[in-house]
Amino acid sequence: MSEDISYRQHRYLLMMGIRTLCFAIAIVLFVAHLKWLILIPAVGAIIIPYIAVVFANGGREPDNTRGFLEHRPRLSTQQTAALARRQPPRAGGGTEPGAGGGTDVGSGAGGAER
Repeated sequence: MSEDISYRQHRYLLMMGIRTLCFAIAIVLFVAHLKWLILIPAVGAIIIPYIAVVFANGGREPDNTRGFLEHRPRLSTQQTAALARRQPPRAGGGTEPGAGGGTDVGSGAGGAER
C-alpha cells in the first residue's frame, strides 16, 4: 500500500512541476508580447491541477466489488444470544384496555332498554 501512495505522490509532484513550467512559459510569452500563444501554456496551467488531484486520489480499486458493506456490529456471544431470545413486539397486541374482546354494557342484542 505504501508503494501505491509513493507512486501517486511522485506522479502528483511531477504534474505540479509541469504546471509550474507551463505557468513560467506563459509569463515569458506574455513579456515577449505573443498574446495568442499564451493560451496554450495558460490552459495547461489551469487544467493540470484538476487532473493531478483526480489521479492522486484515484488509488487502488477496492477488493469489494459489491459496493458498501452492511453494518455488522461486533457483539459478544452473550449479547448475540440475548438478541436472538428477544421477541419482536406483536402488532395489535390486545394488551391495551378496550382493545376488543370484551362486551360493552347496553350494547346487547335484546333492545329492551330505552
